[in-house]
Amino acid sequence: MAAYMTNEEADTYMATYRLITSAWDNASEGDQTKALAIATRMIDQLAFDGDKNDDDQVQQFPRGSDTVVPTEIKEACAECAYSILDGVDVEFEYDNLRANSMGFANVRSSQNSGMVPEHKVAGIPSYIAWMLLKPFLRTGGSVTLMRTS
Repeated sequence: MAAYMTNEEADTYMATYRLITSAWDNASEGDQTKALAIATRMIDQLAFDGDKNDDDQVQQFPRGSDTVVPTEIKEACAECAYSILDGVDVEFEYDNLRANSMGFANVRSSQNSGMVPEHKVAGIPSYIAWMLLKPFLRTGGSVTLMRTS
């Protein structure tokens, strides 16, 4: 399973940049590896600016003239992996993007579905990861339509 970050790199990241690391620390090495691979797949589904460094490479990074994966991409991978291990279910989150009201017995929860966090729409389980990834994303272009006679 290919990932942007090794377990050892993720261990260092967690120890350096996260205060709460219990979901990572309590996971088996195998689950950590799987979470990093899943996080990499999630990241690679996004539309990034520029082209891959090598057309034959499997992952989206490195890109352009870069020969290494940017630190921010690796950190985003670690954050996504942590969220996965912490129980964030991206499919559940996505399925409930438009839910206005949910209830069980006499307990109800309502939300305003007019403002959906963009990281959830993109399938990224962590807002921190999203903020690390966002500068690398392709910006929306515009199309100009002209009428000719």
